[in-house]
Amino acid sequence: MNIENTKAQMRKGVLEYCILSILKDGEAYTSDILTRLKDAKLLVVEGTIYPLLTRLKNAELLSYRWEESTSGPPRKYYALTQKGTLFLTELTTTWSNLQQAVSKVTHTTPKK
Repeated sequence: MNIENTKAQMRKGVLEYCILSILKDGEAYTSDILTRLKDAKLLVVEGTIYPLLTRLKNAELLSYRWEESTSGPPRKYYALTQKGTLFLTELTTTWSNLQQAVSKVTHTTPKK
């Protein structure tokens, strides 16, 4: 079994939650989202994030708007919809419960 594959699958499992969490503070351009994820060591590539953003948009959790750029093509800025905010609230509760359950099983204390 390859540990890198397992670690990658664990990261992929939380990407939706992380993206929605990033956008709870306001709209963001895709490269800003990528930077935040990479800074958190989630190692995301553009080929992964665009389909995920499209899936979240199609599920009506995100909206977007185009903004003209002085240094190239227009930029697409993403924002949470009302449905996305409610979904994020549920995911936050689920994440907290999951974190507590895993900590209990592994005998570790969740970091705050």
